[in-house]
Amino acid sequence: MASRKHILIVEDERDLADLIAYNLEKAGYATIVANAGRRALEVVEQTPPDLIILDLMLPELSGTEIATRLRAAPRSASIPIIMLTAKTSEAEQLTGLALGADDYITKPCSMKVLVARVAAVLRRSESTPKPDSALRLGPITVDLTTHEAQVNAQTLKLTLTEFRLLASLLQAGGRVLSRAALMSKAMGPGVTVTERTIDVHITAIRKKLGPAGSMIRTVRGVGYRATAELGADEDVAEYSDA
Repeated sequence: MASRKHILIVEDERDLADLIAYNLEKAGYATIVANAGRRALEVVEQTPPDLIILDLMLPELSGTEIATRLRAAPRSASIPIIMLTAKTSEAEQLTGLALGADDYITKPCSMKVLVARVAAVLRRSESTPKPDSALRLGPITVDLTTHEAQVNAQTLKLTLTEFRLLASLLQAGGRVLSRAALMSKAMGPGVTVTERTIDVHITAIRKKLGPAGSMIRTVRGVGYRATAELGADEDVAEYSDA
């Protein structure tokens, strides 16, 4: 029997934290609760979980500060994060995603929806790579087996969603992918996010790629494609959703 996935719940509302833990354990997950920011970082350092549910408004350290520290540390950089917060504005959601969240759920939320989103993010993190797992484009290398990406032999600190987006663009072989196609490839079918969310992730990927970031081209009004040449955005209207 496969070992249970461990979920860290970082939430200072104890009743809500207990409710989330109860529903996750009922669904077959093991859970641990941290009611404050520093305790959450201690847990991750001692025993990295398979996924983190992170509130934004916490004592000691904010959720945004925790996310920033987790993404900066090699030991926790690739752990999927679902942000759970009462902040409902699009700007707040985009900020959370830009900080490296793999999903964003607003309070109050259905426990069934939360458990389903946890399962969806974990499935994305466990997807089986194809036998030919090495993707290369100019100075960019993506290894689907180890889930590592490099530019000029320097390892990139990408979130799960960023990794899947970059891999999808490289796999497309220069074809243009619409935002809807990228959503499906990176987030999985049935997960609804705004097109702006994809734009935020692409911006983050470009920043991490440095000068090679200009290889990820915006095809205005259509989507994105990866090319072997550095350059400016395009005005082409040809694309594929494949």
